[in-house]
Amino acid sequence: MFTYEVPPIRVRYADTDQMGYVYYGNYARYYEIGRVEALRSLGFHYKDMEASGVMMPVYENRSRYLRPARYDDLLSIRVSIHEKPGVRIIFHYDIYNQHGDHLNTGETTLVFMMAATGRLTKSPADLNEKLKPFFESRV
Repeated sequence: MFTYEVPPIRVRYADTDQMGYVYYGNYARYYEIGRVEALRSLGFHYKDMEASGVMMPVYENRSRYLRPARYDDLLSIRVSIHEKPGVRIIFHYDIYNQHGDHLNTGETTLVFMMAATGRLTKSPADLNEKLKPFFESRV
């Protein structure tokens, strides 16, 4: 299993609703920040993948809101990948505030797609290679 914790992100006033809570739609943005930074930590960059003709659209997004995040909170996003990717990759998220309170849990499924044809394709070989050590069995 691969896990990465994104350095804390401060909740901005524009991220909140009238009640002072982070607007629910912003969690998808936090998930995107998390997965991009998690892959970047491996030396894998979305931009390079897209330049090679492979896109990674979101197929499914799920969230569970446990407690509200508020203006000026520092959010830590823990991202994990539990299974080796194939034509899809599933990211799991846990978001905590600066006090360690578990605020949100989520999951996104993305698919690998050839930009030119719109057809599904396998995970890029370089991504598989970078994730390989996290899924090798320990004997």
